[in-house]
Amino acid sequence: MTEAEKERAKATAAAGVGAGVGTAGGASVGVLELAAAQGTVTGLSAGLVIGAGALAGALIGLAGWGVYRHFKKPKD
Repeated sequence: MTEAEKERAKATAAAGVGAGVGTAGGASVGVLELAAAQGTVTGLSAGLVIGAGALAGALIGLAGWGVYRHFKKPKD
């Protein structure tokens, strides 16, 4: 495996972990949204909240990996 492939795999893993965390947070908010609603919220909107949490988590995980790489990079 080349260095570029290793870096791509690490970035993908970071995005995957972030998506998992975001999904858990989105699921919590989605379930609370369903429980608190009085018929105005559907399973679809709760699903959208969960999906948005997963997407946000993936983007934050990927951004965090980029910041980590920036600080870890050796100085010239």
